[in-house]
Amino acid sequence: MREPHHDTSSPKPAPKAVVGRLSLYLRQLESFGRQGRETVSSSQLGQALGLNDAQVRKDLAYFGQFGQPGLGYRIDDLVVEIRGILGVDRDWPTALIGLGNLGRALLGYKGFRLRRFRVVSLFDNDPRKQGHAFDGLPVRHTDELPAAVADEGLRLAMICVPADAAQRVADQVVSAGIRGILNFAPTSLFVPPEVSVVAVDLSVQLEHLAYSVHNLHGSGATDDVSAAG
Repeated sequence: MREPHHDTSSPKPAPKAVVGRLSLYLRQLESFGRQGRETVSSSQLGQALGLNDAQVRKDLAYFGQFGQPGLGYRIDDLVVEIRGILGVDRDWPTALIGLGNLGRALLGYKGFRLRRFRVVSLFDNDPRKQGHAFDGLPVRHTDELPAAVADEGLRLAMICVPADAAQRVADQVVSAGIRGILNFAPTSLFVPPEVSVVAVDLSVQLEHLAYSVHNLHGSGATDDVSAAG
């Protein structure tokens, strides 16, 4: 399928934009597979995602030489390879911290399990929630994080607490030995360089969307609505 094999010990990681597109390639390839397709070209894969074929080939080249001239990529093989590169070919025991509305919604999201992100521990410092179970998992105080990391092999944590509590929780997460944080709190976190943080601020994403719509369509629509009133 490809040669040489990508070097997972490489000290130079691929750019974040490339990794982001790699996830898109994986989803599109899986969609092609469900349609019964066996092979795909770089131009077909790129067209499905609004990218040119050169970008697809360049992105994949960070990880090795894929495909065969005249044939393209075998979809099943490339799916296996990309899953291995992204690390989603294994289970990721995950802690969810903060059982408010957002935390409970995330707990019910089945897509995590499909990608082998398994929420195995719940934490909330509200005494009214501790001892109760959500989705069959008991809620514990964050002071119990170190024991949970040792007992359950936690690798990742999703932080869904208010902004004023997020840094304190992040410090506990890092101290407990977790090295990957998905931060849903609307604030920046300061962590050591060996800890990876991905921020998911839904209001910021909506602001980006509003900016795009505003600038694509201009402010005339807003002015028209005001005038109509």
